[in-house]
Amino acid sequence: MSQEREPLPTAIDTGIPSVARMYDFLLGGKDNYAIDREASEELLKVVPSTKELAVNNRRFLQRVVGVLAREYGIRQFLDHGSGLPTQDNVHQVAQRVDPASRVVYVDNDPIVLAHGRALLEENENTAVIQADFRDTDGIFGHPEVERLIDFSRPVAALFVSVMHCIPDEDDPAALVRRVAERLAPGSFLVVCQLVSEDKSVRDFVTEFMDASTQGNWGRVRQESDVHGFLDGLQILEPGLVEVSTWRPDTDLAPRQATQEWIEFGGVGRKA
Repeated sequence: MSQEREPLPTAIDTGIPSVARMYDFLLGGKDNYAIDREASEELLKVVPSTKELAVNNRRFLQRVVGVLAREYGIRQFLDHGSGLPTQDNVHQVAQRVDPASRVVYVDNDPIVLAHGRALLEENENTAVIQADFRDTDGIFGHPEVERLIDFSRPVAALFVSVMHCIPDEDDPAALVRRVAERLAPGSFLVVCQLVSEDKSVRDFVTEFMDASTQGNWGRVRQESDVHGFLDGLQILEPGLVEVSTWRPDTDLAPRQATQEWIEFGGVGRKA
């Protein structure tokens, strides 16, 4: 049975900050509104490393996709909570390795759907769908997913910088398990989320984002919480780490300089 959720929004609400648009602002994008910029600036006052964190997280995503495509032959990617398209998206990284690579982006924000469809309308191997990324049944049964993804073959399921949007009552570890159970052996799950070992930072950001987004938030967690997300999978080296240290492609790659909070995660393979 499909996991029941509130109806998805069909109109862009410019009166409530959107996590996707805030992330776009932090990355230097232009697809955001005053309310998103104001919320981001308030967040930066308490956790000033947030912009650096967003950039490093984006680079982690690009490195992971490149590694999985080049070194492990992955040609199918399912990107949960993809956010707004920016430079060097998943399909661009994967299709540089093999133009036949197939990518489906999943997000519940109508602005992501609008921008994504405009970007991808001439790319038959890529699609963007509007769905709650917790709705595993709905996603796997979506016509565009069925058209592009062959689940009898390995897939990379991406949960990059989205797990903190899932409240504890929705059990983020169970979400990853549900997806893993449906994937073929040799598939990969990529997971990272915002963590802090400073309780005051965890509490402030969790409360601020929950209030700002009117409940579209989970919580900032600790590193120990993230370890449980990939239970039962073979963890690729270098393990679960602060993401700027995950297989850096150059010795000059930027590292997370401040530690109020970090993006923490890694990659697991289904045996």
